[in-house]
Amino acid sequence: MAMRKRDDDLVFPNAAGIDVGGSSHWVAVPRQACDEPVREFGAMTDDLHAMADWLLACGVDTVALESTGVYWIPVFEVLEQRGLTVFLVDARQMKYVPGRKSDVQDCQWLQKLMSLGFLRAAFRPTDEVCVVRAVARQRDVLLAEQASWVQRMQKALVQMNIQLTEVLTDVMGLTGQAIIRAIVAGERDPKTLARYRNARVKASETEIAKALTGNWRDEHLFVLRQALAMYDDIARHLGECDAKLQGLLSQLGAAKVDLGKTPRAGSKLRAQFDARQILANWAGVDLTRINGLGLAAVMKILSEVGPNLSRFANVKHFCSWLGLCPGTKISGGKVLSAKTRRSANRVRQALKMAAMSLSHSDSALGAFYRRLSGRMDKPRANTATAHKLARMVYFMLTRGEAFVDQGQQRYEDQQRERSIVALKRRAAALGFQIHPNPVPA
Repeated sequence: MAMRKRDDDLVFPNAAGIDVGGSSHWVAVPRQACDEPVREFGAMTDDLHAMADWLLACGVDTVALESTGVYWIPVFEVLEQRGLTVFLVDARQMKYVPGRKSDVQDCQWLQKLMSLGFLRAAFRPTDEVCVVRAVARQRDVLLAEQASWVQRMQKALVQMNIQLTEVLTDVMGLTGQAIIRAIVAGERDPKTLARYRNARVKASETEIAKALTGNWRDEHLFVLRQALAMYDDIARHLGECDAKLQGLLSQLGAAKVDLGKTPRAGSKLRAQFDARQILANWAGVDLTRINGLGLAAVMKILSEVGPNLSRFANVKHFCSWLGLCPGTKISGGKVLSAKTRRSANRVRQALKMAAMSLSHSDSALGAFYRRLSGRMDKPRANTATAHKLARMVYFMLTRGEAFVDQGQQRYEDQQRERSIVALKRRAAALGFQIHPNPVPA
């Protein structure tokens, strides 16, 4: 006969559960805490403060909050400011329970699971990291939107049979922008437009002029003009985002990290060096020294999780949160599946992109990626390399260790020694001995 769990066994006896909605929130507290253990509160700020007052009056100290869209963010912030311990819970941990379809039953089920200690809090970085993350994500949105308007410009050019993409690698480079702006300004002569060619462009002026001979239709020129205006407007907003990010990051740097010799002022290398310096001062280490991690990848990592990874118990928890660990699906002692779960984690995506860039690297990480690619398919090798990069990032941020690349040759020598040891061990198990041939001088 099954035994009912006693109240003495509750992990969080003063826990509450909140079912978050767009217009109202349903809150459930322990039955002994109030005569009316379930109440509905509105979504306005005054309603949220009234909810916090009622929870404190009921003696609640822990709250389980379902992560529904973005509606949970105001509730989370208000309750946290009032001194309550808030657990942001993934809805997947409770969605398979039958018969829990109403808002009242959802909040009661949340409260019950939280009191028994069956729910785990999702990772949420500190407030300062959340501020940087919001601006960085807005910048990513603007970049994606700007890229879509570039595609519209290319479409308008192709519809007029202006084959600019056939002679220029980047339509929005120096030459491409100069030609497009001249077209919008009213220039139609292909030879005049071809004179905007930069000296580094491989195509000749004759080839560019040939590509710029087309049908100048008014409707497509109007679309091109509108798309260019949107491109310039988004570029202005991107400049504001960059200035805001630089101001926020300059305030977070606590330590001065030595990055070596400073490039001359005004150069392109100096701008990259300054960005590296700001990120290194914030993190305490220079993550860009890891092969494959550029400024964009490091910015993505730090803006999403921050430099403090103490919320993760160890490196395995960190890699599991990223979705870079093998899955565990075992039934009857048999492993049914070990593939990694699908995830939209932005840090995971940045690390997988960094791992892909190591395919032609002469570093030890590049040799590691190529060795895995030789014995398994590329996606699995990419995930394994991204997992290795995640471990390096974790150890650098938690221990303050500097990254030192061993080089491709040293890595291959180590792998050769390991292969020899494995062959000797296998030969000894079969009753043989292996003697290496002497290498002639």
